[in-house]
Amino acid sequence: MESALSEIEFLALSPNRVAVLRRLAEESHTRTDLAVATGASQATLGRILRDFEERSWIRRVEGGYVATATGELIADGFLDLLAILEIEGELRPIVRYLPTDELGFDLRRFEDATITVPSGTKPNAPVKRVLDFLRTAADVRVFSHAFNEGSLRVIEERVSAGETTFEGVFSRSALDAVADDAGLRRRLGSLIDTSSATVRVRDGEIPLAVTVADGAVHMLLRDENGILQASVDTDDPAVRDWARETFEAYWETAERVDPDELTH
Repeated sequence: MESALSEIEFLALSPNRVAVLRRLAEESHTRTDLAVATGASQATLGRILRDFEERSWIRRVEGGYVATATGELIADGFLDLLAILEIEGELRPIVRYLPTDELGFDLRRFEDATITVPSGTKPNAPVKRVLDFLRTAADVRVFSHAFNEGSLRVIEERVSAGETTFEGVFSRSALDAVADDAGLRRRLGSLIDTSSATVRVRDGEIPLAVTVADGAVHMLLRDENGILQASVDTDDPAVRDWARETFEAYWETAERVDPDELTH
């Protein structure tokens, strides 16, 4: 293991080494090509190529260099590690709020996700992010432990205008909270009166707040006190499949909301 760690350190200490190996694992390059692509001096590039040849990570070909089979193996593994660490760095500030036990996909699927957190000037930035999706989506599905006032308003307005269809499944506690709020009660009542929206309630727990707006999946993340801490959204196919399958599972164990339940 010590030898392997030394090789990892050898690569990690030089972005130029990583860049050269990455390019040579993709296809052959001339020394001039590598110098232009990396910005490395000829002296630095010469040392890198010699070091790689000594390790049998690259071989000379007519006009340049290319990675060997083991060089490709090293490049793939190291670049995968870099990608994982980049994802981890993005998720580190919010990982404590991610319901990881409920996520049926590899966290690497968040590679291209957008993370939105509140700030002093934009405390509602995570909510605004999901509202932006809702304002343009033709089809919306939600499964959640709570109703978001802003989301409910936009959904009700767009469904009433014939601009979107909506299906939502919520926990019983979310419905009880609506019954205690006159404004939310009115909007939800208006929503379930339309033919383009169906809302169901589930007695079991729904430990997530997920919106599927057309091809995008958006999650609102809260802390143990229910305070909004961040949102994550992605159009990754695996995350989208997970969200749709999870929605269907909750949907099948829920009942349509009775308008009488909204009376206070």
